[in-house]
Amino acid sequence: MNSSDWHNKVCLITGASAGLGLAIAKAFSQRGAKVVITARSEEPLQRAAEKLAANVEPIAADVTRQEDVERLREAVTKRFGRLDLLCNCAGQSARGKVLDTTVEEFQQLLEVNFLAAVRTTGCFAPLLLERKGHVVNVSSLAGKVAPRFMGGYPSSKFALAAYSQQLRLELGPQGLHVLLVCPGPILREDPTPRYAQRSSDLPAAAQQPAAGAKLRGIDPDWLAERIVAACERRQPELVVPWKVRLLAAISQLSPKLGDWLLLRFTND
Repeated sequence: MNSSDWHNKVCLITGASAGLGLAIAKAFSQRGAKVVITARSEEPLQRAAEKLAANVEPIAADVTRQEDVERLREAVTKRFGRLDLLCNCAGQSARGKVLDTTVEEFQQLLEVNFLAAVRTTGCFAPLLLERKGHVVNVSSLAGKVAPRFMGGYPSSKFALAAYSQQLRLELGPQGLHVLLVCPGPILREDPTPRYAQRSSDLPAAAQQPAAGAKLRGIDPDWLAERIVAACERRQPELVVPWKVRLLAAISQLSPKLGDWLLLRFTND
């Protein structure tokens, strides 16, 4: 598939009211796709739709709720009768020492970062299989390696990586393309450090993007273009920056060396 082939394709992007989700929606809409954007809050979602092309339709939904996802599927089916791409971009990061992270906090992150993708993919899989379409699961570098002080976030993203591989193996032969996207920190419009209260007892670097990893912020529009290209090539993974693939491979072969390297490239 080349860029012109996205014309009139139907794409659904979750977590699309801001940031990377919004950038992905823009990239597909600029190629002539019919794009449905969804997020929990109606007002930010409407503002996002106003920034994009006329072929963008906002539908507010909470993808952690089964009834909302089923309502979203009904709306997409009624409006278009098909779906060519689902991008699971809704997510939530965290900070904290792993032993200070409660079971409830782990559950919350698993719900948003993992189970929401399972829920939406399960609901929309029949439509996607009919079109031999695409599932894009937006993970993180924390889905490849697990840095310090990120609470339950890496665990939730590792789960998403495993799910993506299972989807590829089981549904790839039926024509479904599954792309796992593992990016470093995304540049935000608001550069104010987050998690200040949650990470007050942690090193100062833990409040920074990627919890102090020595990585440059990624422009969301640039990454969105890379995601579109990866879908066109139907590649299984997109890891940015690429060198983290090497770190992940080393960690599998030698956990001790992998741990040392991860600490080496993380600020204290």
